[in-house]
Amino acid sequence: MPSANLSPPVKATVTKFLHLFTNQLTIYHNYPRLLRSCKDLKSLLQIHAHILISGVKLDDFTYTQLVNSYSLFRKCGSARLVFDSAVKPSVILWNSMIRAYTKSNLNREALNLYNKMLEKGAEPDKYTFTFVLKACTGTHNLEEGIKIHHKIALKKLESDVYIGTGLIDMYCKLGNATIARDLFDKMPVLDVVAWNAMIAGFSQSKESYEALRFFRNMQLAGLEPNSVSVLNLLPSISQLWNILLCKAIHGFVVRRAFPSAVSNGLIDTYSKCGQVDIARLVFDQIVDRDDVSWGTMMAGYVHNGSFLETLDLFDSLKSADWKLNQVSAMSALSAAAEVRDLDKGKEIHDYATQERIDSDVAVATSLMSMYAKCGESEKAKQLFKGIPSKDIVAWSAIIAAFSQTGHSVEALSLFREMQEGNNKANRITIMSVLPACAELSSINPGKSLHCYVIKSDIGLDVSTGTALVSMYAKCGYFNQAQLLFNRMQDKDVVTWNALINGYAQIGDANHAMEMFHQLRLAGYLPDSGTMVGVLPSCVLMDALQEGTCIHGHIIKSGFIADPHVKNALIDMYAKCRDLSTAEQLFNETEFTKDEVTWNILIAGYMQNGRANDAISSFHMMRLENLQPTLITIVSILPAAAYLAAIRKGMSLHAFVIKIGFETHVLVGNCLIDMYAKCGRLECSEEFFSSMCNRDTVSWNVMLAGYAVHGLGDPAVALFSQMLENCNEVDSVSFLSVLSACRHGGLIEEGRNIFHSMGSKHQIEPGLEHYACMVDLLGRAGQLDEAWDFVQSMAMPPDAAVWGALLGACRLHSNIKLGEIALNHLVKLEPQNPAHHVVLSNIYAQSGRWGEVGKTRMTMNSLGLMKTPGCSWVEIKNKVHAFRVGDQTHPQIKDISLLWDDLLQKMEKMGYIPDTSSILQNVEEEEKELFLFGHSERLAIAFALLNTEPGLPIQIVKNLRVCPDCHTTTKFISKITERKIIVRDATRFHHFESGACSCKDYW
Repeated sequence: MPSANLSPPVKATVTKFLHLFTNQLTIYHNYPRLLRSCKDLKSLLQIHAHILISGVKLDDFTYTQLVNSYSLFRKCGSARLVFDSAVKPSVILWNSMIRAYTKSNLNREALNLYNKMLEKGAEPDKYTFTFVLKACTGTHNLEEGIKIHHKIALKKLESDVYIGTGLIDMYCKLGNATIARDLFDKMPVLDVVAWNAMIAGFSQSKESYEALRFFRNMQLAGLEPNSVSVLNLLPSISQLWNILLCKAIHGFVVRRAFPSAVSNGLIDTYSKCGQVDIARLVFDQIVDRDDVSWGTMMAGYVHNGSFLETLDLFDSLKSADWKLNQVSAMSALSAAAEVRDLDKGKEIHDYATQERIDSDVAVATSLMSMYAKCGESEKAKQLFKGIPSKDIVAWSAIIAAFSQTGHSVEALSLFREMQEGNNKANRITIMSVLPACAELSSINPGKSLHCYVIKSDIGLDVSTGTALVSMYAKCGYFNQAQLLFNRMQDKDVVTWNALINGYAQIGDANHAMEMFHQLRLAGYLPDSGTMVGVLPSCVLMDALQEGTCIHGHIIKSGFIADPHVKNALIDMYAKCRDLSTAEQLFNETEFTKDEVTWNILIAGYMQNGRANDAISSFHMMRLENLQPTLITIVSILPAAAYLAAIRKGMSLHAFVIKIGFETHVLVGNCLIDMYAKCGRLECSEEFFSSMCNRDTVSWNVMLAGYAVHGLGDPAVALFSQMLENCNEVDSVSFLSVLSACRHGGLIEEGRNIFHSMGSKHQIEPGLEHYACMVDLLGRAGQLDEAWDFVQSMAMPPDAAVWGALLGACRLHSNIKLGEIALNHLVKLEPQNPAHHVVLSNIYAQSGRWGEVGKTRMTMNSLGLMKTPGCSWVEIKNKVHAFRVGDQTHPQIKDISLLWDDLLQKMEKMGYIPDTSSILQNVEEEEKELFLFGHSERLAIAFALLNTEPGLPIQIVKNLRVCPDCHTTTKFISKITERKIIVRDATRFHHFESGACSCKDYW
């Protein structure tokens, strides 16, 4: 029975009705009564379900009761669904839905529904206007309020007491007391709400005497002021600084036993009138004081400079186990900052964290001020918003806090403000502001500070000298940095570190390493900062051996326990392709791993092509209860893209939404790229369109997505849109759109875009753009033009250009030009086997097996091996990999049987193997056997065995798909009636019903 699980009270009511009334019509008439009896949401949902199951047609009254019931539980979404199901809602039902929105502070939705009501031809009544006027106030939308007022006037409803009061309240709260006054004067009947609205309006607009006059006139009109009347008046008394008036209102309040909220208002008013002792008496006399009482009293003490009293009151609050609200926290922090009581400040911080208000903007700003004034600027996280009684210590602490937390612009601005106030900078101030100059590469302020140091009595000691060396180095002025370094009579290891770090950060690894060796020769002992600074130079120089030597020195010096040093070591080994040592360091048990350590490992795996390990590390990081950072997210999303693992990618996207990173532009760009590389271009397009903030990279990534899917026309259209929207294009934008043109065979468009780089956008084409154009022309069979293009280049062609030409020669079997390209490639990249393989393909296609043999002998003599083909497929959130000729998979027998069956069906449909890509000079049957072992075929067969019929499957291959596998996959898509997506080394192929999205142009 549908009502079996209702809550006891509702169940009893339902049972009573079911026993009393036997026919459906009678039950239907009592649904509203049932709904009114609901005391919880579960019961409401059960009754609603019963209504739906019964299938009866509801009347307007029942619809209204359903909306009202859902509104009581703040379930506006459910209420709206009920409302929308009504065919022709009455004005009462419209009003109920609008009121539901306003009660839940969904004022914008309320106004939207009101406008929809007008569009549908429904006429609002006086209750409608009452609700929408509140919505206008809630959205601070005066323009919409004026429109509604006009409609009210047309209906001659201004004199209605509820509507008139609503209009007065709206105009007062939206800052237009003049119109409110006119409406007030015209109203035939005035209640206390209207008077209160006018008093509040005048207090808000700081017309204190008018507010006071209205308070008096209200009583003369025979209306008794209530607690709201007094609270609205008190701000005007504070503005007037009238102690006698304040005491008079105090007496008025005492005689009427108003609630504690009024007493809180009195505390605030007395405090602002300088009568903090009386304010404390009021506070002490409050029987039912709340957290607002405490906060108001503490703010009163701070307002009057009674800082120690503020901290004493904080102690009382804490001892009484009262809740700390924002006002109390800000007041206590201000007091601790003024008396420089860091311990008390930390205690307040801990309590604020316990109460979960430390992230509030105002509280965080007070924390910033407190820590800065108490010399603990590293704990300050938010922008500084002004400090009372600024002295040089406070200025220096605040500047240092901003500088050290990356707010360099604000730090320099504060420094200038300090100078304008005739505050004389000291050594601490100089050392605080110099890092800000370095961060912004602001050399002129830095030079001015250098001059100030020399001319003043500060002097060039070790600390100021080191700060200046660091500033010059970070600004890129290494001649000045080195000159100052050489002139310094007193140096320490930090001075050396400043230069070493500076050289390393600009990629000048040789100088950084040279300075490191000079430091040791000069008799200085490197510290942990030296090691962290010099290790990146080993990466830049690809000097693993040098890094290993530094590792040994780190162990001997005892720096291995320093987490920053160990992170730098792991990063160095990973980037130098020694992942085994990086993993060994990472897994050492005594090593405490933080988010930075995990990020380094994840990035290291990705840099070495081990995407599965990167994803596993990400999950392990979360199991360690470490919160992934922005860097984690932008490192791990490419792992899903690399594997084309859409389920993993979607899972990561869900996690990104959960932790609130989805709106960050860097993450958004990674998501666009991930979906495109996972074969879900439509998701990339949807996400790109939904991005509120896009940068040039966002557009470039979307262009690259079209390119990898071979969609030239959409890419060109998006590029045109990018130009029309005045978005800044860069060299990557052109590379992406040119790549799309080459995959789509858009020769003329590609030519025009390439030539526009210099002529319209003043962007000099790079080698990568020339390579793209050669590939575009070559794929289209324009080999002569491609060759002329290469010969006319303004710079020497690189391997990418010659490789593009060689690939075109393979496609069109041009041996002569292919040999020219290979000769250049061998000189440029002697260790790259791919170029020899391509030329061998050209020879094989022409039947020149002797040349094929010579090419293979050359490869053998150079120790070069063809990169083995590998394909992988994601099934049930697990990635399965297959190598060419793989016989190790547990399902290999089933795969072979399926493949034999597919082959028979393909042959009946006319399939003829294309063995042109087989480089061995053997019989055709043997060549066909080689083809059947290609990795993508094994992956496709495995996917067919392990997925439901009809579902699309997706394969990733590390090499370019061969012509026969391309043809085979077209046949399989038709036989199995499946969509098969293959991402090879250059692009996506979408096979469906025997055709491919590339139209055999790839």
